[in-house]
Amino acid sequence: MYENLFNVAGKTALVTGGSKGLGKAMARGLAEAGADIVISSRHEEELRTALDDILRGTGRRGGYVVADMSNRDDVNRLAGEALKKMGKIDILINNAGTNIPQPIDEIKDEDWDRVLEINLNSIMALTRALVPQMKERRWGRIIHISSVMGVVSKAGRNAYSVTKSALIGFARASAIDLGPYGITVNCIAPGPFLTDLPGRLLSPAEKDEFARMTVMNRWGEPSELVGPALLLSSDAGSYITGETIVVDGGFVVK
Repeated sequence: MYENLFNVAGKTALVTGGSKGLGKAMARGLAEAGADIVISSRHEEELRTALDDILRGTGRRGGYVVADMSNRDDVNRLAGEALKKMGKIDILINNAGTNIPQPIDEIKDEDWDRVLEINLNSIMALTRALVPQMKERRWGRIIHISSVMGVVSKAGRNAYSVTKSALIGFARASAIDLGPYGITVNCIAPGPFLTDLPGRLLSPAEKDEFARMTVMNRWGEPSELVGPALLLSSDAGSYITGETIVVDGGFVVK
């Protein structure tokens, strides 16, 4: 009765920022669970290599779209091309994001605007574009990748925390809009996962500090986000909506 709860065979997923890190891991997990996959990022060579890795041995179909999430025209084109390539998008994982740490009195307008455009505005635009075809089929799964920095924060994370908190509110509101159509909307809030972004931004001392701040005393592996993503993408999570699942190794509780 329950052996197929996490099976997403017959579904098609779009994962933004899917060429590396958490996005690539979630896309691979969805492919292994039976979904066809579209990934997007700004770099075609990375996308081509990542898609091969994601699909290898799964027997699934896939494609990629080069798109800059700071450009609204690119976001709308991404939605159109993904639908054209695959015919439908059942699962949307809004994973692409950026961070430009700045104290409140040193924020530059252009940096603030860029973080909000990529981390929040593009997610609204992409979700808005893909919801109508989900409503037609009366089934869909939308997952915004928030952050523990949307629940707590750290010095200089003004723009980042604003956007990640906003995604939590956005998911709650959209869940109300879309629940009658069989569409769930949720957030995953990852804690310290040592992917490319924190790897570039943090010093070795800061990396050690983040590890010590978790109950597990370590950074998370990208593969450890696959389970929560599958839960919210599949029938296993069919009665979960408007919620935020924190996956942080105990960072917030500690």
